[in-house]
Amino acid sequence: MLEVPQVTILYAGLLGLMAVVISAFAGAMRGRTQISIGDGGDKDLLLAMRRHANFVEGVPLLLILFGLLEMNGVGDMAMHIMGAVLVVSRIAHAVGLKADTVQGILRVAGAAGTALLTVVSSIWAIVLFL
Repeated sequence: MLEVPQVTILYAGLLGLMAVVISAFAGAMRGRTQISIGDGGDKDLLLAMRRHANFVEGVPLLLILFGLLEMNGVGDMAMHIMGAVLVVSRIAHAVGLKADTVQGILRVAGAAGTALLTVVSSIWAIVLFL
């Protein structure tokens, strides 16, 4: 039987639940606005859509990288640190993403945390391959 990356599976579960919550907010906004496709020019719906899109643009790749790193011997502590940073970063980004400003500290911290994790995980994966 294939061994499951035990730490990654925890964060995949947590982030999966976060994805459902973020998606539900966008869906509820669609219901309230009666806009089935696109944003219909509604700024709040566009914001909900971008929160969801930003999440799904980065999280799946990181979960794949996390799983591969863990399966190649990266220790539990490092994996928990990266997983926790990703969860906190995605919460910060979703909460901090506002339609009226690009400079919110939570948005910037969330985006920077996700980008940094992507760079670190990607380089780590390459090093493990070499």
